[in-house]
Amino acid sequence: MLKRWLLLAIIVIVLDQTSKAAITSHFIYGESLPITSFFNLVLAHNTGAAFSFLSDAGGMQRWLFSLIAIVASVWIVWLLRKHQAEKLFALALALILGGALGNLIDRIAYGYVVDFLDFYAAGYHFAAFNVADSAITLGAVLLILDGFRSARHIKE
Repeated sequence: MLKRWLLLAIIVIVLDQTSKAAITSHFIYGESLPITSFFNLVLAHNTGAAFSFLSDAGGMQRWLFSLIAIVASVWIVWLLRKHQAEKLFALALALILGGALGNLIDRIAYGYVVDFLDFYAAGYHFAAFNVADSAITLGAVLLILDGFRSARHIKE
């Protein structure tokens, strides 16, 4: 069953890297293409973490966030081995693992993460993000949901 979760993480990495390659081959940095009234494709580079946190830290953040991603990935694989039969928990971990490694590949290769999904509404732009970020976010939501489910079972 562990192989199934690792395969899911690999699928996330492939989707992430393929989508980033498509964007970088068709856009120049900063270029934007309106798709709907609330969504653009844009080629952005994020040298920081989520929402460009520490993007102006002078370069040390590349290695800091790479190290964090490596340590977190090792820990997640260990958790997957231990909890592979807990489907919701393992699904969440596999999504987070795939997203973390997808962004790690960018950090190591380029020194930044390629972002391209740009949503906005009522004059507010959300930070651009990518497939890896989406997988991490979905995984985090599923972890919270799993936590609520586990807490409910403890009370019963």
